[in-house]
Amino acid sequence: MQHLYRRIYADPEFHELELKRGRFSWLLSAILLISYFSFILIIAFAPQIFSVPIFEGSIITWGIPVGLFIILLSFLLTGIYIFRANNEFDQLTKDIIEHAKESGDA
Repeated sequence: MQHLYRRIYADPEFHELELKRGRFSWLLSAILLISYFSFILIIAFAPQIFSVPIFEGSIITWGIPVGLFIILLSFLLTGIYIFRANNEFDQLTKDIIEHAKESGDA
């Protein structure tokens, strides 16, 4: 089994997969963190922006839908990652493992 791991680690496709998956997850994480921290910073330093009612006479302010948007954004980004992981990353992983097994049999 240890030899299989060594062959997988030596495969350049494995390192390409690592790089792709890492960049993609960091991109999605950055999008979420920037949106979340922007929301928090606006609440901390310019709360009047989110205290404006959505329409005249409404008790709902812009802070509520923006907060809900950030929550929904986190679910959406998680779904995007899962979709890509299940379709692209899992197939690449299977190909790498099969290639390593075949090269070990030879």
